Amino acid sequence: MQKAKIEKFFKRLAEVNPAPKGELDHIDPYTLLVAVVLSAQATDVGVNKATGPLFAQVKTPEEMVALGEGRLKDYVKSIGLYNTKAKNIIRLSRILLEKHQGRVPDDRAALEALPGVGRKTANVVLNIAFGHPTIAVDTHVFRVGNRTGLAPGKTPLEVEKGLEKNIPDRWKQHAHHWLILHGRHVCKARKPDCGGCVIRQFCGFRDKTAF
Repeated sequence: MQKAKIEKFFKRLAEVNPAPKGELDHIDPYTLLVAVVLSAQATDVGVNKATGPLFAQVKTPEEMVALGEGRLKDYVKSIGLYNTKAKNIIRLSRILLEKHQGRVPDDRAALEALPGVGRKTANVVLNIAFGHPTIAVDTHVFRVGNRTGLAPGKTPLEVEKGLEKNIPDRWKQHAHHWLILHGRHVCKARKPDCGGCVIRQFCGFRDKTAF
């Protein structure tokens, strides 16, 4: 996609949704981190159903460790891979207490050193909790980056690097939110809603559905 089209692409998304937000419910950086760890291979809706009752009782690493892995599983058992995720959340909570004074670090390397936290999770936390212009590439962003021609790539990291290179700086803070929401609600995997797409004239997808 040419630079002029990329500028118009994001300008149009900004006009429609000036302040996009992630759809995972959270209270602060710690509950955001927990929610994002739980969201791997799960829907935000499903995670929010589980974390509503959980966050009503547990909001800090201290409270999570006190809750314990067994009781945490009771809250999150509706989420896929809940056994592993519960174990990681207890472990990362302990590490936050032992190494970071109970606070979520504003640092990629420190975040990625936590159990259950990979590059995508770190990017989400850095962006939402700390305001970094990072771009988290999930399945939706990967699809939109490739389908539109915005940042083609064979791996999530290739797409991430392409987006970082191609997106003008002034749009980067909200870019991954716009792309996630667009992929989730409009540019869907099986049947993209090209007729309802506000950026269709800038999109390079050859097989656009009927308007």
